[in-house]
Amino acid sequence: MKLSRKNGLRASAIGALVVSGALVLSACGSDDNTEPTKGGGEKTSAAASNIKCDGAKGQLLAAGSSAQKGAMDLWVKNFQAACEGVEVNYQAIGSGGGITKFNQGQVAFAGSDSALKDEEVAESKKICKGGTGINLPMVGGPIAIGYKLEGVDNLVLDASTLAKIFDNKITKWNDPAIAKLNPGAKLPDSTIQAFHRSDESGTTQNLGKYLSTAAPADWKHDPKSKSWPAQGGQAANGSSGVATAVKDAEGSIGYFELSYATANKISTVSLNTGASAPVAATSENASKAIAAAKVKGTGNDVALSLDYATKAEGAYPLILVTYEIACDKGNKAETLPTLKAFLNYTVSDEGQKVLADAGYAPLPAEIAAKVRAIVPTLS
Repeated sequence: MKLSRKNGLRASAIGALVVSGALVLSACGSDDNTEPTKGGGEKTSAAASNIKCDGAKGQLLAAGSSAQKGAMDLWVKNFQAACEGVEVNYQAIGSGGGITKFNQGQVAFAGSDSALKDEEVAESKKICKGGTGINLPMVGGPIAIGYKLEGVDNLVLDASTLAKIFDNKITKWNDPAIAKLNPGAKLPDSTIQAFHRSDESGTTQNLGKYLSTAAPADWKHDPKSKSWPAQGGQAANGSSGVATAVKDAEGSIGYFELSYATANKISTVSLNTGASAPVAATSENASKAIAAAKVKGTGNDVALSLDYATKAEGAYPLILVTYEIACDKGNKAETLPTLKAFLNYTVSDEGQKVLADAGYAPLPAEIAAKVRAIVPTLS
């Protein structure tokens, strides 16, 4: 069966958690771009005129997920245009790097494609005096499995086969397990070049969670690891590095946010989830999986639990949610007003609305309401 791959942006409203627009994480910013994000001198949208500065001043430092860099570019530009004398410096160095900087007290907040681990929460208490680091979701989307294989346009894989490929246990493209999932495909007798992230990444962690949940017998590595846990394969820095490597190398395969595949015109794998038909990596299909997310955090923590093993029709289970991580209490007095004003804007109706044009999705209404109630209480 020939699968249709529509990587364009579409609106979708599904279930209790409505995830509209494209759940595609923008490739506007490179993973390797660690330069400060600069705002313009003019207001860039109607939303900018509605931003409440609330005492914001000086410089606000942040770092982390490159997946949300495009959203940050928009938010920072609008916020700085509205709030004179304010500079927000967000460095897209990857989730692991952002959390490290946050827990060392170097940044006011971090962006991460996965919620804080228990040990990271414990470490955050040293910086958040009298409080702790909390997860505030801002945007979600699909992780695509990209590949380059001449003559194969609609590759289908399942979690078990993917686990074996990335664990260096399936090394040839014409392996019987791949051939069984792709009847009629002309699979070459060539070596698979599997690429993974060299840096700590929430994208890596979400892939691990998917593989360990959907194929536990074949992926026995730590699903919480942000560092690549398996042997073999080739490493590249950031999603942009992995995407470039896959684009350039025949017989390659790798993982990155869907927008990197779209921007680089890379073919993406459809997943055999056990549903009646393989599921393509599209924003709409990711929406169906994210619709089942549940809040697992307690108190002011809004960490989400995703169902990586869903077999629901048309649901693409390899997904991530990007969080902003901040102290609930114990924030630095000199940056607290700016931190609260900025996050109040990003989670506001105005801040969420500007995401659509950049290929992002506004938060589900129920989750947005939770985050909007928490941000003003940061102290």
